[in-house]
Amino acid sequence: MIGILFFGDVVAKAGRRALHKNLPSLKVKYNPDLVIANGENAAGGIGLTPEVAEELFIMGIDVLTSGNHIWKHKEIFPYLDSKSDKVIRPLNYPTREEFATPGLGYTLVKKQNAEILIVNIMGRTFIEVLDCPFKAIDYVLKKYPLQKGRAIIVDFHAETTSEKEAMGWYLNGKVSAMVGTHTHVQTADDRILPDGTAYITDVGMCGSMDSIIGVDRDVIIQKFITQRPIAFKFSENNLGVNAVYLEVDESTGKAQKIERIFTREN
Repeated sequence: MIGILFFGDVVAKAGRRALHKNLPSLKVKYNPDLVIANGENAAGGIGLTPEVAEELFIMGIDVLTSGNHIWKHKEIFPYLDSKSDKVIRPLNYPTREEFATPGLGYTLVKKQNAEILIVNIMGRTFIEVLDCPFKAIDYVLKKYPLQKGRAIIVDFHAETTSEKEAMGWYLNGKVSAMVGTHTHVQTADDRILPDGTAYITDVGMCGSMDSIIGVDRDVIIQKFITQRPIAFKFSENNLGVNAVYLEVDESTGKAQKIERIFTREN
């Protein structure tokens, strides 16, 4: 059996602190073969820097996925190329040579007698106008189909529930698990689809559990009341992590288990 821990969006310093506090005990409890986290908000609440990525690797994260905020800090551009086996960006950004996007949209990790393919794709509803994520994932799966000795984990970074559910059903039986990220709120629809694909609409986030998607509550409330731009302040109250634990049968590549994880200080 292949065990995988997948953490939702790590939000700012609070998210990193929450991971640092909770990851050791979760690794003892589940003894995973691989630990993945979405790191697109890990540096200052938006974006990722090489220094923050290295901090997360030291903590015990093996692979970082991302999303639309990955481009916030320019120093990440060359880092994505140099660390494309450990930090991936959404697959469906342009890849033609004249418009080439730094980094790669997937990585293949070998663990003992099995390999784990991690793919990052991004939705198009209310986010960015990108290449079709359905066609993009098909391209990778033709090269790396689900088979004995291979687990395939897809991070679908998208805004709407409907687009995530559509992708989950589209990938049913083609991948081991499709987990949603981006909205920072953990959903209660974790399940294994009929053809063996584990699914959850959104894993959630790592950071302040007494915030509004990681940001100080008063700041967001004032933004809604005034409708004016307000600088975000990221909360550090009641830290916790949202994650899922996945088990994949290495003889088939199909999911056997998905378990939601939700920790908080109080």
